[in-house]
Amino acid sequence: MLLTFIIEIFFLLGSIGFIWGLRLMSSPDTARKGNIYAGVGMTLAIIAALIMPLDGNVPNNYIWIFAALIVGTIIGYYSAIKVAMTSMPQMVSIFNGLGGACAVVLGLADVLHYYDGTKVVDTLGFFTVLLTLFIGGVAFTGSIFAYAKLEDLVDDKKVTLPKHSVINMVMLVGLIGLGAYILMQGEAIGMEAAIIFLVISLIYGVSFVAPIGGADMPVVISLLNSFSGLSGAAAGILFDSQFMVVGGILVGASGTILTVMMCNAMNRSIWNVLIGGFGGTSAIGATATGGTVKEISLNDASIQLYYSQSVIIVPGYGLAVAQAQKICKEIDDQLSANGVDVKYAIHPVAGRMPGHMNVLLAEADVPYPKLLDLDEANSALSSADVAIIVGANDVVNPAAENDPGSPIYGMPVLKVWNAKSVIVLKRSMRSGYAGIENPLFFHERTKMLFGDAKDVLSKLNSEIKSL
Repeated sequence: MLLTFIIEIFFLLGSIGFIWGLRLMSSPDTARKGNIYAGVGMTLAIIAALIMPLDGNVPNNYIWIFAALIVGTIIGYYSAIKVAMTSMPQMVSIFNGLGGACAVVLGLADVLHYYDGTKVVDTLGFFTVLLTLFIGGVAFTGSIFAYAKLEDLVDDKKVTLPKHSVINMVMLVGLIGLGAYILMQGEAIGMEAAIIFLVISLIYGVSFVAPIGGADMPVVISLLNSFSGLSGAAAGILFDSQFMVVGGILVGASGTILTVMMCNAMNRSIWNVLIGGFGGTSAIGATATGGTVKEISLNDASIQLYYSQSVIIVPGYGLAVAQAQKICKEIDDQLSANGVDVKYAIHPVAGRMPGHMNVLLAEADVPYPKLLDLDEANSALSSADVAIIVGANDVVNPAAENDPGSPIYGMPVLKVWNAKSVIVLKRSMRSGYAGIENPLFFHERTKMLFGDAKDVLSKLNSEIKSL
């Protein structure tokens, strides 16, 4: 009786740790603490699962369990300390896939027990099993394939078939039909049908992701994140684990909310993302804008920044790639010491995923009040002396405002061109993640400062120090 009470308390505290940790992750100031709380919650849940009494017929598998925990801990720790911020979407994608794979294994175990007669499952229960196999399978293979696309391990053009969206729709309808048939036939049809259902689900996961363009991959990863959560919740129902249900629902809900946020940030519907798609090698580039590119020297840029009253820094993926956030903070400190009001304009999807830039700047100890969201930033940009773009591209593209033929037309962007002067730090004139040209580079108020962000900012920092 006491043991049962302890187990329930541990599961309850674990659920509270998940919920409170997720709440703290809503702000960069408390995100690290939120991760710790959630980790403690998971640890308590694992302990509760380990001390839970076993049925008489269940073998003692503690050796396998602890071996898996040790291996998983080593891989997780090594991945966490080695992963670069630029690879965070890929890491999230792999974690989604592994969550889906776990749900598939649990669902498959129930299928085996159902057909060998060791477990009695009613129609609703078996429907949950099939749902677990389907959602988990799609989350697993879809997430792994999304990782491969983000890492440029596969070519979008080579994996996308003609009428691919129609093929996906046919496969989905076929899966629904096969699932209904398996439910109606029950044990009479045999386990082979359930295995075929799982295999098609795994194939569908790859096919589901294949036609989606590079710039839309973060949205798909977020959607697959919600899938992995739902598959975990379904597996929790199978094994009567309230903790798994709570954890799965939290992941599913947060993934869905994040997906909606990203779609809103791009002014697009989820259906448009999944069926229309733009970005990467799948995108149709906008027509070249032409015009004259004006460059600025490091000395002129440093003088302009140093004697401004208001400077707004717009960080993007290029800042993350160059790991230039700390140098950027040093420039911020120097300008602020000279009485310059320095703020950061953060687009919701800058850097690939919501919060990417917030975390990167928090890592450099940039005060959170200095970070302006989209609406605040656009209001401040109209009165700013200088807007300095560090590695951002698509989120500052005026084509979203004035070119109806652009794939990103209607997407909310940072209106940096409203500042009195714009300085763009960029390696080259290459297009951004969406694969389209940016007319901002030819704007009358824009001057380009070419080079690696970290190297250019370091030199700019030295120039400012000498003033």
